[in-house]
Amino acid sequence: MDPISIIDNFYTPGTKLYKVLVEHSRIVTQKSLEIAKNLIDLKPDLEFIEKAAMLHDIGIFLTRAQSIGCSGKQPYICHGYLGKKLLDEKGLPLKYGLVCERHTGAGITKENVFSNNLPLPKRDMVPISLEEKIICAADKYHSKSPKRAGKKITTTQIIDDLGKISKDHARRFSIWVKEFNL
Repeated sequence: MDPISIIDNFYTPGTKLYKVLVEHSRIVTQKSLEIAKNLIDLKPDLEFIEKAAMLHDIGIFLTRAQSIGCSGKQPYICHGYLGKKLLDEKGLPLKYGLVCERHTGAGITKENVFSNNLPLPKRDMVPISLEEKIICAADKYHSKSPKRAGKKITTTQIIDDLGKISKDHARRFSIWVKEFNL
């Protein structure tokens, strides 16, 4: 399975959005593999991580985020579960879609969905597998936003930003920081 050929099914090569997605995905893939290689004793599936990290944001084109070229109808927070739906419809193994669905923030709980009236499925969407956690953590170190693209994002900044969303997100990420020696 070639992630770029899957991306090419939904994005037009050469467009702003394609470039933003592929560049971000490559950076997240590199960071994910870097983290995973430091956890070799836990036996992370490196081949899966490489492919899943490339596909984790595949649903962004279905959302509204003009700054990066997204002109879809859904709020940006929906890109994870929408990406899962796309990959499920393509017939990929479930684990690929789960990475899409579970990487937003530091995972979104059913309680988060209800208490914040989020336009998301009413279920937990929190990383469970080691590979999901690695990709979710790696994703936080790079932003697609033109204002932040290319700027180094520190672990402290990530924890602070996640804390503004939810103390649970910051706490979950902080646990990964210790587990993954970030």
